[in-house]
Amino acid sequence: MVMIRQASARDAGRLGRMVRSSEAYKGKYASMVVGYRVGPDYIEAHRVFVAVDEEGDGRLLGFYSLIVDPPELDLMFVADHAQGAGIGRLLMEHMRGEARRAGIVSVRVVSHPPAEGFYRSVGAQWIGTDWARPPAVMWDRPEFIIPVG
Repeated sequence: MVMIRQASARDAGRLGRMVRSSEAYKGKYASMVVGYRVGPDYIEAHRVFVAVDEEGDGRLLGFYSLIVDPPELDLMFVADHAQGAGIGRLLMEHMRGEARRAGIVSVRVVSHPPAEGFYRSVGAQWIGTDWARPPAVMWDRPEFIIPVG
């Protein structure tokens, strides 16, 4: 059983560790997350939600962050051990509900290139490319709009 709840300041360290240890950011993408921090201030400023294993050991399965103005899915991660279990889809559906409640009709996301297929599979529509901006971002990234419906 998976429970999605609003993140709290005490989740911050675990969220940062999930970002930094993500297998999706190994190799050429590693520079993007080295030293990445999700602090309590970030959690207070944005709508951050976590998916946890309610029946098991309460392990963190994934999280997302929705920025309301302008609407953007800023962060979305699924723990490596939970990949392929539908957690990403649950988080996306939850995010759409949060966006609807905030009066948002679509949410922008600049995708990590390996995640492009996932976003397309949940209905994201390609709108362009966010070009590399060295040294912060060394590669081009697909940009999508996610209809909230």
